[in-house]
Amino acid sequence: MPRAELEAWQWRKLQRSLRHARSHSPFWRERLPDEITSMEDYAARVPLLYKSDLLAAEQQAPPYGTWPSIDPVRGVRHHQTSGTSGNPPVRTIDTAGDWTWSTDTFCTSLYAMGVRPHHKGMVAFGYGLFMGFWGMHYALERMGCTLVPAGGLDSRTRIQLLVDYGIEVVGLTPSYAMRLIETAREMGIDLAKEANVKIILAGAEPRSNFTTRTIEEAFGARVFNAAGTTEFGGVFMFECPSRRNACHIIEPSVIEEVLHPETKQPVGYGEEGVRVTTGLAREGMQLFRHWTEDLVVKRPWSACGCGRTWDFYDGGIIRRVDDMRKIRGVSVTPVMVEDVVRAFDEVSEFKTSIRTVRGLDTIHIDVETRSVPGGETATLPGRIAEQFKREIGMHPEVEIAAAGSLPRQEWKAARFHDERPLVSQH
Repeated sequence: MPRAELEAWQWRKLQRSLRHARSHSPFWRERLPDEITSMEDYAARVPLLYKSDLLAAEQQAPPYGTWPSIDPVRGVRHHQTSGTSGNPPVRTIDTAGDWTWSTDTFCTSLYAMGVRPHHKGMVAFGYGLFMGFWGMHYALERMGCTLVPAGGLDSRTRIQLLVDYGIEVVGLTPSYAMRLIETAREMGIDLAKEANVKIILAGAEPRSNFTTRTIEEAFGARVFNAAGTTEFGGVFMFECPSRRNACHIIEPSVIEEVLHPETKQPVGYGEEGVRVTTGLAREGMQLFRHWTEDLVVKRPWSACGCGRTWDFYDGGIIRRVDDMRKIRGVSVTPVMVEDVVRAFDEVSEFKTSIRTVRGLDTIHIDVETRSVPGGETATLPGRIAEQFKREIGMHPEVEIAAAGSLPRQEWKAARFHDERPLVSQH
């Protein structure tokens, strides 16, 4: 669709969404001005929405508060955020129409990645309250794929299913993909030779370039990125097969602004900023100018060359504003640590802690090891510390942990822990 038509389509959907919110949501009735006349007027007059605003609305009348734009009795699905940031979860309710739209966004993403009806798929995550890969499950079914249910199974059973059934499409987090690689090695299985995986959707958390390469080499498959949020209710972007790391925004369903983290003013193409999202399709829990904490760099659609007219995020979600920590004046994020640590083949799992030791902020890294040809476990802590110093600019404490002592996550990894008093974390 030409950009002018797409933008006109978005404007019509935004007007309809605003009318619905004003009519049915006490929360939005208080926040939305009347007679918004244009996209520019909308961005200028509608206040930014923060997670704290949603949590405050929920507390007025739990579990959903004043936020919903429907009577919750119409809801067919309840989900909530993971709570991995330490904050209370945001709870959402979806109508049957919402769930159909959410599945559609996943279908759009999967088809773009090359998934077709003749494929067999597995979604390797624990089906629960977190929305996660639920949409992928239903999208594979709707597309006509053969779906092998894998919720509640252990890693060894999942590996065996991948091999026995020749599964071609897998959805999981990058952390859990690394766990399956480790499990396959323990089982003596070479996934690249014995399994038949072609397409991997590894989403729900940022990942380093090294982790992407490791997963692709181990499975012999292409790894794609996609992202959605529970607050939004669906997938808002997917990685294009034509250009590595070009994550197209599903613009018929969403309006995405990119604002400066401090001034809150718009930034241009190619500049890093925080994505601010407006949903155009969900009727149960609506979002208008939601400040996501996700740092992105937007590029124009024409820079991709695939023919789609949707703009894209270069590299997807680069990191989150609330993930960054200042340590002795150096900004450090979980992905930066992962890029260094995962480069050592001897490392099977790791955990990072930020501590105050004798008055100084210090990064402490615990690593579990595995045997590799030519590997020297005794020298590993020193080698990791030196590489960390070269790439990030500070010297961490690195310690070998007992085998099996560090947690393995099937869902979002929790490897980055700030144990300092709150006053020193920024």
